[in-house]
Amino acid sequence: MARSTCWTASPERSGRPSRRRSLIATSYTRSVFQLGEHVFLLEDQADDRAYRLTVDGETVPLPDILWLDLYGGALGETGDYALLYARTANAAEGEDDLRVYACGGDGTLNEVVNGVVGCPNAAVTHYPGGSGNDAIKIFDDPAAFTSIERLLSAEEAPFDLIRCNDSYALNVLSIGFDARVGTDIARFKRLPLVTGKGAYVLSILSNMVHGLSADYTVTLDSGEVLSGQKTMICICNGRWYGGSFNPLQDSEPDDGILDVLVVEKVSLLQVASVIGDYQKARYAEHPDLIRRYPCRSLRIECAERSVVNVDGEAVYTTDAKIEVVPHAIRFFYPKGLTYHAKNSQSGHKFAEITP
Repeated sequence: MARSTCWTASPERSGRPSRRRSLIATSYTRSVFQLGEHVFLLEDQADDRAYRLTVDGETVPLPDILWLDLYGGALGETGDYALLYARTANAAEGEDDLRVYACGGDGTLNEVVNGVVGCPNAAVTHYPGGSGNDAIKIFDDPAAFTSIERLLSAEEAPFDLIRCNDSYALNVLSIGFDARVGTDIARFKRLPLVTGKGAYVLSILSNMVHGLSADYTVTLDSGEVLSGQKTMICICNGRWYGGSFNPLQDSEPDDGILDVLVVEKVSLLQVASVIGDYQKARYAEHPDLIRRYPCRSLRIECAERSVVNVDGEAVYTTDAKIEVVPHAIRFFYPKGLTYHAKNSQSGHKFAEITP
């Protein structure tokens, strides 16, 4: 049976956070609200005033009930507040059901997923407040996730995760040109008078100067080895990433399969056409340059330290060991929606790679 509690932490205390009833905790970067088994985690860019929760006819505003500085507190100093809170709250609830609402962007959802992985009593969803909100684009009506009322009465499904070394992704993992561009945008945004679009353009130009391709050795679980210069390598559990990239339209988040797209070395003359078609799931128009490999695990060895995009979060490595973790997390979503691709059935690709 779920309890109506909220877990908070402050710099003055150490160890296990204190229990408070029906409380909202707001930090510099995260707001946390728990009602019964429902936990809401809000990210810093979100406008707290936009979040309202109606329970039994009573409207409950989420912000400004209690201010807490989580820096240096019991939850640590990593900045991954949603991840750490999810772990702490879940451990405290024991076997009670816990529903965690990641209110923010894909980064907040990624933190929450990493926080509850391995906890069978915890279920996760996304209340979108970011710029991309890519993970939930697999659903036929992503806008429905903005209705907390519909999320409070939701369906649930077991979703796979992508494990890359010690990190997990719910949606997409990529390495190469696109990962470098996405990571460097934040650096260019810090420049005076540079807008978000301007930072994106500067990041593309900068990375084109440094080279479109790099040396990778990709070893698939089939034993096949793909070595040499690659422009991008994308591992899909979902279908969208980077805001507008939809390289696959039929990958399924619950089929136990990773869908891998490998973009070979392309020239400056080819890059616009190849990446433009890759972005719109037209990879079949470039059979010599873009290849698809279904697998359950793979290893990517990099000639030099490289950035890996893990659901929009940057992880650096020279050796990425990647595998699918089938049905690793409980994901809940508004009743009546579907996440299955058209003309697709969950689990249909098992037969493609089963010996």
